Amino acid sequence: MASDFRTSDGTQGNAIRRRLAAAVAVPVVIGAGLGLRAVATGDVAKYGGDALYTLLMLALVVLVAPRTTPPRAAGVALAVSWGIEFLQLTGLPAELARHSTAARLVLGSTFNAPDLFWYAVGAAAGWLVMRGCAAPRRDASLDETDA
Repeated sequence: MASDFRTSDGTQGNAIRRRLAAAVAVPVVIGAGLGLRAVATGDVAKYGGDALYTLLMLALVVLVAPRTTPPRAAGVALAVSWGIEFLQLTGLPAELARHSTAARLVLGSTFNAPDLFWYAVGAAAGWLVMRGCAAPRRDASLDETDA
């Protein structure tokens, strides 16, 4: 059964619809990231991928916790992305990446400070999308009575 909820910013939403949207977003974002790497090179591929990585984290947060607010989902996604980036300072992700392509894709291998900025860009973009999707819709019938 779908349950409506009211978020802290006063908008209404539906947890099942949000979870479904997040489930659709996950493969779309993964596809966008793989597509970007296939058609772009250099900084565009690298930093675009960083932003998409955080968008993927945000979609996963909403998939697991669909009632989370947009700022919280973006904050958690950003914290996870930054945490993984800082973990790269330990050398553990690099070691795991040598043995597993999946580990290389998920954890990366080398710390790069500019990545932190691009993760924030991805979190901000995701927050804006979530906020826009959660905005109250104006009833079309009201437009006819205003005229």
